[in-house]
Amino acid sequence: MADIQYYGTGRRKSATARVYLRPGNGNVTVNRTGFDNYFKNEALRMIIRQPLHLTDTLSKFDVLVNVAGGGVAGQAGAVRHGISRALIEFNGELRKKLKKAGLLTRDPRAKERKKYGQKGARKRFQFSKR
Repeated sequence: MADIQYYGTGRRKSATARVYLRPGNGNVTVNRTGFDNYFKNEALRMIIRQPLHLTDTLSKFDVLVNVAGGGVAGQAGAVRHGISRALIEFNGELRKKLKKAGLLTRDPRAKERKKYGQKGARKRFQFSKR
């Protein structure tokens, strides 16, 4: 029973999270660090807990996360996506609830590349007629 775990990969912007759900009492560990130490912003912690609250599984699982790339907001989104996918692996019936809340959709928004001959992705150098 102790070796049972559910896995989900989450992605957001350039961040990737590998999430493991193991039966436990609700501890969240991110990169071998405490959840509260890694994500200091309460809003980000709330984003991560969202799929667990929605499915009433907050105190059923210990969550182990390896996350890399991006910034803290992107990483939080990736962890949320990974937890949602792992919950479906645990119980396929949760899919409908998670899908309705929009937690299974991989957010495709990412930074647009800078174009050559320009100042940025959209910004141009100032135009001078003369």
